[in-house]
Parts: sequence; structure tokens; C-alpha cells
Amino acid sequence: MSPSPTKKRPNRTLVSAVLASMALIAGTAWGQAYPVKPVRLVVTFPTGGAPDILARLFSEKSQLGQSVVVDNKPGAGGNIGADFVAKSAGDGYTLVMGTVGTHSINGALYEKMPYDMQKHFSPIALVASAPNLLVVNNDLPVKSVADLVSYMLAHPNKLSFGSPGIGTSVHVSGELFKSLTGTSMTHAPYKGRQFAIPDLVGGSIQLMFDNMPSALPMAKEGKIRAIAVTTAKRSSAAPDIPTVAETIPGFEATTWFALFAPANTPKPIIDRLNAEVQRVYRLPDVQERMQKLGLEPVLSSPEELARYQQIEITKWAKVVKESGARAD
Repeated sequence: MSPSPTKKRPNRTLVSAVLASMALIAGTAWGQAYPVKPVRLVVTFPTGGAPDILARLFSEKSQLGQSVVVDNKPGAGGNIGADFVAKSAGDGYTLVMGTVGTHSINGALYEKMPYDMQKHFSPIALVASAPNLLVVNNDLPVKSVADLVSYMLAHPNKLSFGSPGIGTSVHVSGELFKSLTGTSMTHAPYKGRQFAIPDLVGGSIQLMFDNMPSALPMAKEGKIRAIAVTTAKRSSAAPDIPTVAETIPGFEATTWFALFAPANTPKPIIDRLNAEVQRVYRLPDVQERMQKLGLEPVLSSPEELARYQQIEITKWAKVVKESGARAD
């Protein structure tokens, strides 16, 4: 009886190549088909602020073949909206306009975060950065950073600074200011900047490190007084306004905005969205509008955003620890 012929084992290299080709074809087809229904873009703060402005610019100008619907879900320093996206399906139909707060600061401020700032998201692209603008009530007798520090040292805990929520760059800019100057003032968190601004104009709170796109128009109208910008260099949108660092060396706080999808979103979809972000925010009329508001386009690849986010998480964790700030 002759022995049975030996069964040939499949060529593993060939099988792997075939499977990889099938995955590539499927992924490409998926990316080409996407989107087949409207895309929801969550903004984690109320209307009117920089993240909302950027999201609506993308909604107006995108050419994905489907509408992009902006959905404002404010609260908890942006955590409510970001958590909604973190728990959504990774299919490209729910995105978030993340901020320096929701994706780099809040993890250090909140003892219990509802989501992981990195593990629960797929980075798409950095979109823009902006200084915060130190603005004060017109009745406050200060016209410079030096004046403000002197006043705060002479009147400890007399002043209150507002923010659109705990963990926002507006909040931690104030905490950094206190830490570097040895001064004290009370933080007054609001549910959004539109609730804080009337109190700033009316004098219930005396100062704010507001996002420049929101604060600069009001300062130009004379409703509040601009003292300084929080970036290391002066802003091209307001070159006459000095930086805080010109008086307090080492002070720097930049707010940034970036597009994220839920974790495990297929790469072809991420690449499609990144390409559209690059196209939209490079349009001349979009760039002109952003420049007038003090927003600087900072477009990136998904990988560059991931690296930048890690750097920012490390930086702000140190600032939060040194300032002693905690979410209530």
C-alpha cells in the first residue's frame, strides 16, 4: 500500500499578500463610498466661540458629497460633547472639534474622566491655534500686565476671572498667571463664554483670558480692555497688544483646535477627512476670515496631531499640578 501523498501547506507569504490586497481593496472602496449620509460634527461648547466658528466654516465649505451638521453639546469643560463622540461608532459619521481642554488639559484636572483623551479617539488633523487675550472690565484701573499684578498684590482675592468652563485654556491661563506671579484671584466658571462676557462687561467678574476670536472684536468696540496676548509672540491680528511674557518671562498658553473621530475609525475615512480639512482651511476666504479673528491655520497629518497631543498632555499636566487647580 503506497503512502498517501503529502498535503501541500499553503504558502503563508502568498496568503498574507492576498489577504492584505483584499483588505486594501475593501478599505479603499469603503473610503470612496464614504460618506453616504450626513456627518455630525460635535462642538463641545456653545455657539459663538472659536471651536463653533471653525466647525461652521468646515460645515459651510466641505465638499464630501453629504452635509456636515454642527451639533453643540456644551458642559463640563467640554467633556460632555467629547464623551458623546468617544462612545460613538467609529464609522466617520460622528466627529468632534476637539480643543486643548478636551484633549490635553482635562485629564489632569478631573479626577474621574468619562473618556481617555487618546485611546478613545482617532486623530484627523490639527485645524488652528489662537492666543488667549487677557481682557479686563473697563472700570478696573489697570492698563498693563504690570498694573494688573501690582493691583492683585495690593488687593489679594479681590478679583474674579471668568472662563467658559473648568479645564478650558481660558481657565488654566488664569491658573498659570497666578502661579507665575504669586497672586490670588477667584475662578468663576460658566457654561459658556456667552454667559461670562455680560458679567465681564457689567463688572461682576473683572478679567478673563478669553479666546482671541471671541474677545478681540469686543475689545476693538471698546466694550472691554485688552491687556495682553498669551502666546510667546505677538499676534499678527493685533500686533500692538503686547504678550504677557514681555512682563512675565516664561508665560505661554496657546489654545488649539483639532478634528478627532472615535477610536478605530478606518484609515481610508481618516485620510478622506484629513484631505478635506486641508482643502477647506486653505481656501483664501476661509484664511482671511480666520486671520481677522486671530486664528492661525495649523494643518497637520493625523500622525503629527497624535504627537502634538502627547506633548500638550505632558505640558498641561505639569501646569495643573504646579498651580494646584482641580475640577470642582
